[in-house]
Amino acid sequence: ELYAEPEFKKVWKVDFAKGQVAFGSALHKWGLTVPIAQRKGFKFSNIVDAYEKGYVEELAKEAPLYEAILDMIVEHVPNPLEAQKYRIPKLWKGDLESEVGKAMLNCDDKGPTVICVSKVISDPHAGLVATGRVFSGTAYTGEDVYLVMARDDGKIQQVGLYMGPYREVCDSVVAGNIVAMLGLDRARAGETIVDKVLKGVMVPFERLRYISEPVVTMAIEPKHTSDLPKLVDALRRMAIEDPTLYVKINEETGEYLIAGMGQLHLEIALWDLQQRTGGLEVVTSPPIVVYRETIRKSAGPFEGKSPNKHNRVYIKVEPLDSATMELLERSEIYDGQDWRVRAKILREKAGWDADEARNIWSIDEHLNIFVDVTKGLQHLREVKDTLISGFHWTMAEGPLCHEPVRGVKVVLVDAQIHEDPAHRGPAQMMPALKDAIMCGFLSAKPTLLEPIMKIEAKCPPDYISGLTRVIVTRRGKILNLESAGMLMSVKGEIPVAETFDLANEIRSATAGRAFWALEVRGWEPIPESLLVPTIMKVRERKGLPKEIPKPEDFMPK
Repeated sequence: ELYAEPEFKKVWKVDFAKGQVAFGSALHKWGLTVPIAQRKGFKFSNIVDAYEKGYVEELAKEAPLYEAILDMIVEHVPNPLEAQKYRIPKLWKGDLESEVGKAMLNCDDKGPTVICVSKVISDPHAGLVATGRVFSGTAYTGEDVYLVMARDDGKIQQVGLYMGPYREVCDSVVAGNIVAMLGLDRARAGETIVDKVLKGVMVPFERLRYISEPVVTMAIEPKHTSDLPKLVDALRRMAIEDPTLYVKINEETGEYLIAGMGQLHLEIALWDLQQRTGGLEVVTSPPIVVYRETIRKSAGPFEGKSPNKHNRVYIKVEPLDSATMELLERSEIYDGQDWRVRAKILREKAGWDADEARNIWSIDEHLNIFVDVTKGLQHLREVKDTLISGFHWTMAEGPLCHEPVRGVKVVLVDAQIHEDPAHRGPAQMMPALKDAIMCGFLSAKPTLLEPIMKIEAKCPPDYISGLTRVIVTRRGKILNLESAGMLMSVKGEIPVAETFDLANEIRSATAGRAFWALEVRGWEPIPESLLVPTIMKVRERKGLPKEIPKPEDFMPK
């Protein structure tokens, strides 16, 4: 009723009588649907009797769990030949009347190869295994393919089908099946893999969207230096398998940092690390909140001058409006998107100027946009890639406390570029761009954004005052308070920085009678009274100078 398209509301409703719901025990390996129970003469009293008298093993033999599960899959999961006709228009925004569009709609195994990768795992013996659905064509060993998102060629070294948790090697896998592929080391979840004939023309599948970005980080290092290569390799593989886990090395301190969606996520990652490395001993720092830097008004243009004084760039910075941020967060606009499609969306849904919407050069991972509004500048095309690299380099660490910048539009309004390529290389253009952006950033009311958690909790009415007090005293907000049967339900928001010992305090305030869940909601400006103390605290932790930079520090000398 809630999520189905109108034409599928009745079809997708599950019915016990039709065998669309199974009940059983994964632990004891038995399972039943209503049709199976009727066919075999099972009654609920038989199940109770099996547990009371201790012959559950016989139950697993008479009503094996796999039979119920496989029957439901075979009889009720839509056949790819039928399902792809309504799935493709939702997943793929290309031309449905094109050759590849028709091949995917018809699940044609004779069409060009098109695969959407849904998962990448690391096999200790085989390396990276990319798993995805073949929507068109046939994937076979030795096939030359193109990775659309990675913009890289590849060769499938082996294909296989999954039989439960095991991979069975085969020669080829046709459209409609799930394929496991070896040899595509640059493939990641969400990648579109196509036949090389579609290189440069294939529209990728809709991008995967994650509900959050990393908001908590911790430093990790091996207890014994000799274990460092083992740790680095395990962390690298974990980051590939879990796109919401972020791993980087702090080049100033040499420590490895892992960032996740919360303290629990990092605890699970550490447990996974132990499993992969056979109990590798590591030392970790306490969890640290990840912040973002942003601005609250427009500023510029500001001049940036290259170290050799032969090149100048003029930059303006603006905060992105809420409509544009929403489009970015929902991945309706993204880097690598067709510029015509993106420009139309920005004009219609966010009210962008047509020239700016058409001339977006880059969108980075932290949702910043680089726009070129110059007209007829000499040599600009030759340094475009260098300037884009400089944009990404600059936005990775803001000036306040070297946290990533978020939600800023950087506009290139003018430039003077030296005619000799030797005088306009990356070592000249990137610092010039960075100085101009930093100067504009610090002149545009900079601030920090902190991650906010959504909290939902329930407890008996007698303890509700203690629960709400804990939330409010931790800079939280109560958004809704209502009765839910015998319990009171609270919905609110609380900064991630205030959640590290939240569990103990809630248990203490409610005598252990409350249960709750946390979910990352988004980013909000940090209160003005906490801004400078927080910046100084982060700068001290990172070993940065105690003085916050001023715009003058980045102006041309």
